[in-house]
Amino acid sequence: MIDHFGINCADLPTAAAFYDKVLGVLGFTRQMDFGVAIGYGTAGKPDFWIGGGDVASGPNREIHVAFSAASTEEVDEFFATATGEGAEVLHAPRLWPEYHPGYYGAFVRDPDGNNVEAVFHGAVSA
Repeated sequence: MIDHFGINCADLPTAAAFYDKVLGVLGFTRQMDFGVAIGYGTAGKPDFWIGGGDVASGPNREIHVAFSAASTEEVDEFFATATGEGAEVLHAPRLWPEYHPGYYGAFVRDPDGNNVEAVFHGAVSA
């Protein structure tokens, strides 16, 4: 059900140093690092993300959760259903090669302002 999720941190370098150590004990390491966001996991797959920036506190604090989809069609259906229910579009369904080949996802903002995604990891490039 849950593919990955992320939280915001007031001080990303401090949080990164903390999570490097505590998650390392559990066998998790940095899998991706975009400078403003770091993904931890194993075997090349980040399951837990930390991010920094101005949204780390106050009413704009964002939670991100990604749900696993079984196909690109399910991602498309998730997006159509969410937007049909009035969700704000963050990113329409598409391939995200900057994450990894085959990553197909769509992002919306739920009624409470959370960044909600559906993702399929086996998409084929056109």
